[in-house]
Amino acid sequence: MASFNDLINRNKLVLVDFSAEWCGPCQTLAPILKELKEELGEVLSIIKIDVDKNQPVAAKFQVQGVPTLILYRDGEQVWRQSGLLTKSELLQIVQKHA
Repeated sequence: MASFNDLINRNKLVLVDFSAEWCGPCQTLAPILKELKEELGEVLSIIKIDVDKNQPVAAKFQVQGVPTLILYRDGEQVWRQSGLLTKSELLQIVQKHA
């Protein structure tokens, strides 16, 4: 868990994507997150967590459904939502908290 905390405590935005291989919306979201990362570069880090392989982490963050996205700025959670979002919606959310 320490490495996860180290990652979210960096001095930039970190988007955590809780997902699962069997989840259709998660598969749809993957290329959207890739485009988002390409567009924002060093402004944003994206961490993908498979809830089936990391059940203790998913439980700690009370992830009830996938995909669940949590945005951190300087280690503090600033936004959270479950479900599929478009690239433009995600871009607006990240820019709002940048």
